Amino acid sequence: MVCTMAFLRALLSTARMIRHSPPLSAGLPADDAVLLDAPDERLSPALVAAALGDYEPAAKLLATTRDAADWENRDRYLGRLVAFARSRDGWLVDWLAAAPRDPDALLVKAELSVRRAWESPARAERLREVGPLITAAAEADPRDPVPWRLALDHARGTHATHTAFESLWEQAVRRSAHHYGCHVAALRYLSAAWYGSHRECFDFAEQAAEDALPDSLVQALPVRAAFALLLDTQAAGRTTSVLEERIDAAADLAIRLSAAYRPGDPWPAEVRNLLAYVLLARGRWAEALHQFNLIGLHATSFPWSSVSEDALGRFLDARDGARLQAASLTPLRNRADHSRPRGHYA
Repeated sequence: MVCTMAFLRALLSTARMIRHSPPLSAGLPADDAVLLDAPDERLSPALVAAALGDYEPAAKLLATTRDAADWENRDRYLGRLVAFARSRDGWLVDWLAAAPRDPDALLVKAELSVRRAWESPARAERLREVGPLITAAAEADPRDPVPWRLALDHARGTHATHTAFESLWEQAVRRSAHHYGCHVAALRYLSAAWYGSHRECFDFAEQAAEDALPDSLVQALPVRAAFALLLDTQAAGRTTSVLEERIDAAADLAIRLSAAYRPGDPWPAEVRNLLAYVLLARGRWAEALHQFNLIGLHATSFPWSSVSEDALGRFLDARDGARLQAASLTPLRNRADHSRPRGHYA
């Protein structure tokens, strides 16, 4: 009887998938339409020009963010420009030659140097060598918190003490108390993979989220802490009910944050991708599928590159998995069905 019931449940699950998968796919873009880390309308021209060897659009973009004290977008655009420069940096070389003291050029140079140092087998030594570049970028515009985010990442790689890290953190938040990138850098330092623990990570993330401005991405810090825990526990095969409650609370907070932004908005795309991953890990299929609908075309490398070399492929597989699991849990009949004549075999 047990085997028979299990078989019947499997048949019903398959029937639900067949019936409900097409409707649940209605709001999802086709696989070949989804783009990984697609640039927005401000960044795209700068990347195209850089590919042609012209640095001026990138220089103008970063200068605009600095003049407007738009530190969040400044950090975001910096990351994308540096990612491009890792393989094609001729435009940056020309920029530095033309304007060696430009605060924006110095910032790109410092970030690129730090990323390359992180890839070296002699990471700590290489990072110490590029420390003066971070100092130069910070001194070029003392208002800018982004060089201090870079300093926080640098400190993690050079095994800085808690005291030294706290000193850098004070400098960062003095310039921008709610800067998302600086908070992420601090969260990484406090993670169990580096110099803290999962509980320290959650404590910091939850307090920062509580203090955050309305609709600030800092409210997504707890779900980043949840992701780090999930990666660790999936490898180790253990967790606790208390931590699971914190994971679900983090997901609930991120769901509310995601709802504050319009569907398809590229700004919260990484948070939505991260949230979808966490919801899938917790078996919250329908909620994960809703996030994939809100993501639309904007797949992001993080978090999928943390679990697969093919980030886009992993995103698409996860999206399909959410759709199929949600379909399998949807009743074969809704309440409206019961009011209609069924016929003998309905």
